[in-house]
Amino acid sequence: MTSILETDPSAGAASAAGAPARTSAVDTAPRRPSLSPSRAADFKSCPLLYRFRTIDRLPERKSPAAVRGTLVHAVLERLYDLPAAERTVGAARALIEPAWAELREEPGVAELFPTAPTDGAAPTDGAAPTDGAADVPAGGTAADLEAWLASAGTLVETYFALEDPTRIQPHGREELVEVTLPDGLLLRGYVDRLDVAPSGALRVVDYKTGSVPRETFEAKALFQMKFYALVLWRTRGVIAAQLKLMYLGDGDVLTYAPDEAELRRFERTLLAIWAAIERAVATADFRPNKSRLCGWCDHQALCPAFGGTPPPFPVDAAAAAGWRTALPIAVAD
Repeated sequence: MTSILETDPSAGAASAAGAPARTSAVDTAPRRPSLSPSRAADFKSCPLLYRFRTIDRLPERKSPAAVRGTLVHAVLERLYDLPAAERTVGAARALIEPAWAELREEPGVAELFPTAPTDGAAPTDGAAPTDGAADVPAGGTAADLEAWLASAGTLVETYFALEDPTRIQPHGREELVEVTLPDGLLLRGYVDRLDVAPSGALRVVDYKTGSVPRETFEAKALFQMKFYALVLWRTRGVIAAQLKLMYLGDGDVLTYAPDEAELRRFERTLLAIWAAIERAVATADFRPNKSRLCGWCDHQALCPAFGGTPPPFPVDAAAAAGWRTALPIAVAD
Protein backbone atom coordinates (compact mmCIF):
# COMPACT_ATOMS: atom_id res chain seq x y z
CA MET A 1 0.00 0.00 0.00
CA THR A 2 2.36 2.92 0.19
CA SER A 3 2.32 6.03 -1.73
CA ILE A 4 4.32 9.19 -0.96
CA LEU A 5 4.34 12.56 -2.62
CA GLU A 6 7.70 14.23 -2.67
CA THR A 7 7.15 17.74 -1.41
CA ASP A 8 4.42 19.40 0.64
CA PRO A 9 5.24 22.44 2.75
CA SER A 10 2.00 22.07 4.68
CA ALA A 11 2.57 18.42 5.59
CA GLY A 12 2.67 17.71 9.30
CA ALA A 13 -0.11 20.14 10.15
CA ALA A 14 -2.54 17.30 10.75
CA SER A 15 -0.25 15.53 13.19
CA ALA A 16 0.46 18.80 14.96
CA ALA A 17 -3.26 19.16 15.52
CA GLY A 18 -3.41 15.76 17.20
CA ALA A 19 -4.66 13.74 14.23
CA PRO A 20 -4.21 9.94 14.17
CA ALA A 21 -0.70 8.74 13.47
CA ARG A 22 -1.45 6.90 10.23
CA THR A 23 0.92 8.16 7.57
CA SER A 24 -0.04 8.76 3.96
CA ALA A 25 0.90 10.55 0.78
CA VAL A 26 -0.60 13.82 1.89
CA ASP A 27 0.46 14.07 5.52
CA THR A 28 4.15 13.23 5.41
CA ALA A 29 6.73 15.15 3.42
CA PRO A 30 10.46 14.53 3.13
CA ARG A 31 13.12 17.16 3.58
CA ARG A 32 13.70 17.68 -0.15
CA PRO A 33 12.56 16.29 -3.51
CA SER A 34 12.75 12.52 -3.41
CA LEU A 35 11.71 9.43 -5.29
CA SER A 36 9.20 6.87 -4.09
CA PRO A 37 8.04 3.69 -5.83
CA SER A 38 4.68 5.15 -6.80
CA ARG A 39 6.09 8.38 -8.17
CA ALA A 40 8.77 6.53 -10.12
CA ALA A 41 6.01 4.39 -11.60
CA ASP A 42 4.03 7.55 -12.43
CA PHE A 43 6.93 9.04 -14.39
CA LYS A 44 7.56 5.79 -16.23
CA SER A 45 3.92 5.50 -17.27
CA CYS A 46 3.26 9.20 -17.95
CA PRO A 47 5.64 12.10 -17.20
CA LEU A 48 2.74 14.57 -17.27
CA LEU A 49 0.90 12.59 -14.61
CA TYR A 50 4.05 12.77 -12.47
CA ARG A 51 4.06 16.54 -12.86
CA PHE A 52 0.37 16.90 -11.98
CA ARG A 53 0.74 14.78 -8.86
CA THR A 54 4.16 15.89 -7.62
CA ILE A 55 4.81 19.41 -8.88
CA ASP A 56 1.32 20.89 -9.35
CA ARG A 57 -0.17 18.64 -6.64
CA LEU A 58 -3.55 18.67 -8.31
CA PRO A 59 -6.38 17.10 -6.30
CA GLU A 60 -7.69 13.69 -7.30
CA ARG A 61 -10.94 11.99 -6.46
CA LYS A 62 -10.86 9.06 -4.11
CA SER A 63 -12.23 5.79 -5.45
CA PRO A 64 -14.08 3.09 -3.49
CA ALA A 65 -11.41 0.56 -4.50
CA ALA A 66 -8.56 2.72 -3.25
CA VAL A 67 -10.33 3.57 0.01
CA ARG A 68 -11.14 -0.08 0.56
CA GLY A 69 -7.45 -0.87 0.13
CA THR A 70 -6.58 1.73 2.76
CA LEU A 71 -9.17 0.23 5.10
CA VAL A 72 -7.85 -3.32 4.68
CA HIS A 73 -4.27 -2.17 5.21
CA ALA A 74 -5.28 -0.38 8.41
CA VAL A 75 -7.00 -3.49 9.74
CA LEU A 76 -4.01 -5.74 8.99
CA GLU A 77 -1.66 -3.23 10.57
CA ARG A 78 -3.74 -3.07 13.76
CA LEU A 79 -4.17 -6.83 13.86
CA TYR A 80 -0.57 -7.07 15.01
CA ASP A 81 -1.25 -4.76 17.94
CA LEU A 82 -3.12 -7.70 19.48
CA PRO A 83 -1.39 -10.48 21.43
CA ALA A 84 -0.48 -13.33 19.10
CA ALA A 85 -3.13 -15.72 20.42
CA GLU A 86 -5.88 -13.14 19.83
CA ARG A 87 -5.13 -12.59 16.14
CA THR A 88 -8.18 -14.41 14.83
CA VAL A 89 -10.51 -13.85 11.91
CA GLY A 90 -13.20 -12.61 14.28
CA ALA A 91 -10.83 -10.17 15.93
CA ALA A 92 -9.72 -8.86 12.54
CA ARG A 93 -13.32 -8.36 11.40
CA ALA A 94 -14.02 -6.49 14.63
CA LEU A 95 -11.27 -4.04 13.69
CA ILE A 96 -13.08 -3.02 10.50
CA GLU A 97 -15.70 -0.85 12.22
CA PRO A 98 -13.31 1.40 14.19
CA ALA A 99 -10.91 1.62 11.24
CA TRP A 100 -13.75 2.67 8.95
CA ALA A 101 -15.04 5.18 11.50
CA GLU A 102 -11.62 6.84 11.45
CA LEU A 103 -11.08 6.57 7.71
CA ARG A 104 -14.41 8.12 6.74
CA GLU A 105 -13.37 11.34 8.50
CA GLU A 106 -10.65 11.90 5.90
CA PRO A 107 -11.46 14.41 3.13
CA GLY A 108 -13.30 12.93 0.17
CA VAL A 109 -14.17 9.60 1.79
CA ALA A 110 -17.62 10.27 3.27
CA GLU A 111 -18.75 11.65 -0.10
CA LEU A 112 -18.47 8.16 -1.59
CA PHE A 113 -21.51 7.12 0.46
CA PRO A 114 -23.44 10.36 1.07
CA THR A 115 -26.76 8.67 1.70
CA ALA A 116 -25.42 5.84 3.85
CA PRO A 117 -25.81 5.74 7.63
CA THR A 118 -22.78 6.64 9.70
CA ASP A 119 -22.76 3.82 12.23
CA GLY A 120 -19.83 2.24 10.36
CA ALA A 121 -20.96 -1.29 11.21
CA ALA A 122 -19.31 -4.03 9.22
CA PRO A 123 -21.46 -7.03 8.30
CA THR A 124 -20.31 -10.37 9.57
CA ASP A 125 -21.89 -12.64 6.97
CA GLY A 126 -22.78 -12.76 3.31
CA ALA A 127 -20.58 -13.32 0.31
CA ALA A 128 -18.48 -10.45 -0.94
CA PRO A 129 -19.52 -8.91 -4.24
CA THR A 130 -17.18 -8.95 -7.18
CA ASP A 131 -14.59 -6.21 -7.46
CA GLY A 132 -16.83 -4.30 -9.83
CA ALA A 133 -19.87 -4.56 -7.59
CA ALA A 134 -17.87 -3.49 -4.57
CA ASP A 135 -16.60 -0.36 -6.29
CA VAL A 136 -19.83 1.57 -5.87
CA PRO A 137 -19.89 5.14 -7.20
CA ALA A 138 -20.55 8.31 -5.27
CA GLY A 139 -24.21 8.50 -4.34
CA GLY A 140 -24.23 4.91 -3.12
CA THR A 141 -26.97 3.69 -0.80
CA ALA A 142 -26.78 2.10 2.62
CA ALA A 143 -26.90 -1.28 0.88
CA ASP A 144 -23.93 -0.24 -1.26
CA LEU A 145 -21.95 0.65 1.84
CA GLU A 146 -22.87 -2.65 3.46
CA ALA A 147 -21.74 -4.57 0.39
CA TRP A 148 -18.55 -2.54 0.20
CA LEU A 149 -17.70 -3.19 3.85
CA ALA A 150 -18.51 -6.87 3.34
CA SER A 151 -16.00 -6.99 0.49
CA ALA A 152 -13.37 -5.46 2.78
CA GLY A 153 -14.16 -8.10 5.38
CA THR A 154 -13.73 -10.85 2.83
CA LEU A 155 -10.32 -9.51 1.81
CA VAL A 156 -9.27 -9.45 5.46
CA GLU A 157 -10.46 -13.01 5.93
CA THR A 158 -8.55 -14.13 2.83
CA TYR A 159 -5.36 -12.96 4.51
CA PHE A 160 -5.76 -15.73 7.10
CA ALA A 161 -5.71 -18.34 4.34
CA LEU A 162 -2.28 -17.10 3.30
CA GLU A 163 -0.55 -16.67 6.66
CA ASP A 164 -1.00 -17.54 10.31
CA PRO A 165 -0.58 -14.21 12.11
CA THR A 166 -0.24 -15.96 15.47
CA ARG A 167 3.19 -17.21 14.32
CA ILE A 168 4.50 -13.84 13.12
CA GLN A 169 5.90 -10.92 15.08
CA PRO A 170 6.66 -8.11 12.62
CA HIS A 171 9.75 -6.00 13.06
CA GLY A 172 7.96 -3.05 11.49
CA ARG A 173 4.56 -2.08 10.08
CA GLU A 174 3.90 0.85 7.77
CA GLU A 175 7.58 1.58 8.30
CA LEU A 176 9.31 4.49 6.62
CA VAL A 177 12.48 3.40 4.84
CA GLU A 178 14.74 5.95 3.21
CA VAL A 179 18.30 6.39 2.04
CA THR A 180 20.33 9.03 0.23
CA LEU A 181 22.40 7.57 -2.59
CA PRO A 182 25.95 8.83 -3.20
CA ASP A 183 24.77 11.17 -5.97
CA GLY A 184 22.30 12.83 -3.56
CA LEU A 185 19.08 11.12 -4.65
CA LEU A 186 16.76 10.54 -1.69
CA LEU A 187 14.79 7.30 -1.94
CA ARG A 188 11.90 6.82 0.46
CA GLY A 189 8.81 4.72 0.87
CA TYR A 190 6.60 2.91 3.36
CA VAL A 191 6.82 -0.85 3.81
CA ASP A 192 3.57 -2.58 4.77
CA ARG A 193 5.42 -5.09 6.92
CA LEU A 194 9.04 -5.92 7.62
CA ASP A 195 9.91 -9.26 9.22
CA VAL A 196 13.33 -10.01 10.68
CA ALA A 197 14.33 -13.61 11.46
CA PRO A 198 16.54 -14.47 14.45
CA SER A 199 19.33 -14.98 11.91
CA GLY A 200 18.90 -11.39 10.73
CA ALA A 201 17.30 -12.37 7.41
CA LEU A 202 14.79 -9.82 6.11
CA ARG A 203 11.39 -10.40 4.55
CA VAL A 204 9.51 -7.51 2.96
CA VAL A 205 5.74 -8.00 2.79
CA ASP A 206 3.22 -5.95 0.84
CA TYR A 207 -0.56 -6.45 0.86
CA LYS A 208 -2.49 -6.04 -2.38
CA THR A 209 -6.28 -6.05 -2.51
CA GLY A 210 -6.36 -7.03 -6.18
CA SER A 211 -5.48 -10.27 -7.92
CA VAL A 212 -2.05 -11.62 -8.77
CA PRO A 213 -0.83 -10.21 -12.11
CA ARG A 214 -0.24 -12.29 -15.18
CA GLU A 215 3.33 -13.44 -15.67
CA THR A 216 4.00 -10.72 -18.24
CA PHE A 217 3.21 -8.05 -15.61
CA GLU A 218 5.16 -9.57 -12.71
CA ALA A 219 8.16 -7.30 -13.29
CA LYS A 220 5.97 -4.23 -12.88
CA ALA A 221 4.49 -5.64 -9.69
CA LEU A 222 7.96 -6.34 -8.27
CA PHE A 223 9.28 -2.85 -9.07
CA GLN A 224 7.99 -1.52 -5.75
CA MET A 225 9.46 -4.43 -3.79
CA LYS A 226 12.88 -4.12 -5.41
CA PHE A 227 12.80 -0.44 -4.48
CA TYR A 228 12.31 -1.35 -0.82
CA ALA A 229 14.95 -4.08 -1.02
CA LEU A 230 17.45 -1.58 -2.42
CA VAL A 231 16.77 0.95 0.35
CA LEU A 232 17.06 -1.72 3.05
CA TRP A 233 20.29 -3.04 1.54
CA ARG A 234 21.81 0.45 1.43
CA THR A 235 20.74 1.23 5.01
CA ARG A 236 21.21 -2.14 6.73
CA GLY A 237 23.78 -3.85 4.56
CA VAL A 238 21.49 -6.88 4.25
CA ILE A 239 19.80 -8.09 1.07
CA ALA A 240 16.22 -9.15 1.73
CA ALA A 241 15.88 -12.92 1.64
CA GLN A 242 12.33 -12.65 0.35
CA LEU A 243 10.04 -10.08 -1.23
CA LYS A 244 6.45 -11.19 -0.68
CA LEU A 245 3.38 -9.75 -2.40
CA MET A 246 0.12 -11.04 -0.92
CA TYR A 247 -2.87 -10.71 -3.26
CA LEU A 248 -6.02 -10.79 -1.17
CA GLY A 249 -8.31 -10.49 -4.19
CA ASP A 250 -7.68 -14.09 -5.24
CA GLY A 251 -5.70 -15.48 -2.31
CA ASP A 252 -2.41 -15.84 -4.18
CA VAL A 253 1.17 -14.93 -3.31
CA LEU A 254 4.08 -13.73 -5.42
CA THR A 255 7.55 -14.11 -3.91
CA TYR A 256 10.98 -13.14 -5.15
CA ALA A 257 14.55 -13.27 -3.86
CA PRO A 258 16.79 -10.48 -5.22
CA ASP A 259 20.57 -10.63 -5.36
CA GLU A 260 23.24 -7.95 -5.13
CA ALA A 261 23.88 -7.69 -8.86
CA GLU A 262 20.19 -7.18 -9.53
CA LEU A 263 19.88 -4.48 -6.88
CA ARG A 264 22.87 -2.65 -8.35
CA ARG A 265 21.20 -2.72 -11.77
CA PHE A 266 17.97 -1.52 -10.24
CA GLU A 267 19.77 1.35 -8.55
CA ARG A 268 21.12 2.43 -11.94
CA THR A 269 17.58 2.29 -13.30
CA LEU A 270 16.32 4.60 -10.54
CA LEU A 271 19.19 7.01 -11.14
CA ALA A 272 18.27 7.14 -14.83
CA ILE A 273 14.62 7.81 -13.98
CA TRP A 274 15.64 10.58 -11.60
CA ALA A 275 17.94 12.18 -14.18
CA ALA A 276 15.02 12.24 -16.62
CA ILE A 277 12.77 13.80 -13.97
CA GLU A 278 15.35 16.51 -13.22
CA ARG A 279 15.65 17.32 -16.92
CA ALA A 280 11.88 17.57 -17.21
CA VAL A 281 11.67 19.87 -14.19
CA ALA A 282 14.52 22.07 -15.42
CA THR A 283 12.78 22.65 -18.75
CA ALA A 284 9.16 22.28 -17.56
CA ASP A 285 8.78 19.67 -20.29
CA PHE A 286 6.53 16.84 -19.14
CA ARG A 287 5.05 14.88 -22.04
CA PRO A 288 1.83 12.88 -21.81
CA ASN A 289 1.92 9.20 -22.62
CA LYS A 290 -1.46 7.94 -23.72
CA SER A 291 -2.25 4.39 -22.63
CA ARG A 292 -5.05 2.21 -21.29
CA LEU A 293 -4.34 3.71 -17.85
CA CYS A 294 -5.74 7.04 -19.04
CA GLY A 295 -9.24 5.77 -18.37
CA TRP A 296 -8.54 6.02 -14.64
CA CYS A 297 -6.89 9.45 -14.76
CA ASP A 298 -8.61 12.49 -13.21
CA HIS A 299 -6.67 14.96 -15.36
CA GLN A 300 -7.86 14.30 -18.90
CA ALA A 301 -9.34 17.80 -19.15
CA LEU A 302 -5.82 19.22 -18.71
CA CYS A 303 -4.04 16.67 -20.89
CA PRO A 304 -2.94 17.52 -24.47
CA ALA A 305 -3.52 13.89 -25.44
CA PHE A 306 -7.23 14.56 -24.87
CA GLY A 307 -7.34 18.08 -26.24
CA GLY A 308 -6.68 19.80 -22.92
CA THR A 309 -4.11 22.40 -21.88
CA PRO A 310 -1.98 21.95 -18.76
CA PRO A 311 -1.82 24.87 -16.32
CA PRO A 312 1.32 27.03 -16.41
CA PHE A 313 4.26 25.26 -14.83
CA PRO A 314 4.44 26.32 -11.14
CA VAL A 315 8.03 27.58 -11.23
CA ASP A 316 7.93 29.35 -7.86
CA ALA A 317 6.40 26.38 -6.06
CA ALA A 318 8.90 24.00 -7.65
CA ALA A 319 11.83 26.18 -6.62
CA ALA A 320 10.49 26.59 -3.08
CA ALA A 321 10.22 22.81 -2.83
CA GLY A 322 13.86 22.39 -3.75
CA TRP A 323 13.63 21.61 -7.45
CA ARG A 324 16.19 23.12 -9.80
CA THR A 325 14.64 24.84 -12.79
CA ALA A 326 16.12 26.93 -15.60
CA LEU A 327 12.90 28.95 -15.84
CA PRO A 328 12.67 32.46 -14.34
CA ILE A 329 11.31 32.73 -10.80
CA ALA A 330 8.98 35.59 -9.93
CA VAL A 331 10.48 38.04 -7.43
CA ALA A 332 8.16 40.13 -5.27
CA ASP A 333 8.66 43.91 -5.40
